[in-house]
Amino acid sequence: MTGAPPVLRVVVVNGSPSQPSKTMGLVDVVLDTLKEVLPIETSRIDVYRLGPGFTGAIERDGVPPEVEAALRLAERADLLIAAVPVFRGSYPGMFKHFFDLIEQYALANKPVLLAATGGGDHHALVLEHALRPLFGFFQALTVPVAVFASAGDFDGTVLLNPRVYGRIETGLADVADLLRARATGIPAAAHA
Repeated sequence: MTGAPPVLRVVVVNGSPSQPSKTMGLVDVVLDTLKEVLPIETSRIDVYRLGPGFTGAIERDGVPPEVEAALRLAERADLLIAAVPVFRGSYPGMFKHFFDLIEQYALANKPVLLAATGGGDHHALVLEHALRPLFGFFQALTVPVAVFASAGDFDGTVLLNPRVYGRIETGLADVADLLRARATGIPAAAHA
């Protein structure tokens, strides 16, 4: 007797203040590509839409229930997608504030895909110099291939650049076994 294949719980933490945004345009391509590899269930946390109970929180104990639910959603994901626009050489402050409230060991060994958008290719360094160290602090498993798209790669919020599509496919193929293992609970080596 075979049941439905296990579903990978993917949570996007969106650090863009804009709606719609190029950042979420990039993430939509990642999610569409991932759907071709595995059955997924997606949730999205828009940090700029969490409200004053979030922006005014100094400690997690003081957040309202809807913010606590968003924090727990991120902590319980099988795959976290951290998506940001580059602002002044780094990620936006509200994005960092969200992770300031995450429990220190809740992301340990959790796969995290890093995605960023910026005005030009020189902003791509944010992936390695800002985002990867942030998730290194949490002892998360950042996916080796991070994804960046510059403003010229889009028509509005629609990603057009085939090289970026290729990078997304490569990045997800590199960790497909790990993601299957997260969904099934069976170690990745058993899938090989």
